[in-house]
Amino acid sequence: MADDQKPLLIKRYASRRLYNTETSDYVTLEDIAGFIRGGREVKIVDLKSGDDLTRQYLLQIIAEHESRGESVLPTNVLNDLVRSYTTTATSAVPQFLAASFEMFRDSQSKWMENMGKTNPMSNVPGFEVIQAQQEAFLKAMTGGAGATWSGPSPDEPDTESDDTSDGDDLDSIKTQLAELQKKLSKLDK
Repeated sequence: MADDQKPLLIKRYASRRLYNTETSDYVTLEDIAGFIRGGREVKIVDLKSGDDLTRQYLLQIIAEHESRGESVLPTNVLNDLVRSYTTTATSAVPQFLAASFEMFRDSQSKWMENMGKTNPMSNVPGFEVIQAQQEAFLKAMTGGAGATWSGPSPDEPDTESDDTSDGDDLDSIKTQLAELQKKLSKLDK
């Protein structure tokens, strides 16, 4: 295991304070949750006895999130977990949960990878029309001061004597809107 893949060692002192051995400072449960969300594995050990307390603290983090209303685990799943402690299926539950979360992480990674390659909305029929309509609306509402600014550049003095360009822009927008409405009506048929 490379150093950056090695679990972050957190030591619990007799005072129950948690000490990050990498940064030489005390941390909270929320700090530990942040490390984990960031992709880092942690290992929490009792300084005096050397006992591994990781599971205990991870369960405490989950319990705190659940008690604040950040519910991830439905009640029926919690009931099933409690039942699994009292049945002979106890030995199968950890492997099942580990495999389920592994599959979830893999599918989530693939989904994020695919999201980065293409815009999923681009496959929706009429997306280009909707996008063009939004751009035209934005241009009309901002007086053309969007990404396609057609007014004077910031370096040029602002001359408002040429009223014909405003009329041309408005006519252009009206023409674009009429074309978009025609396209939309064709999509409806």
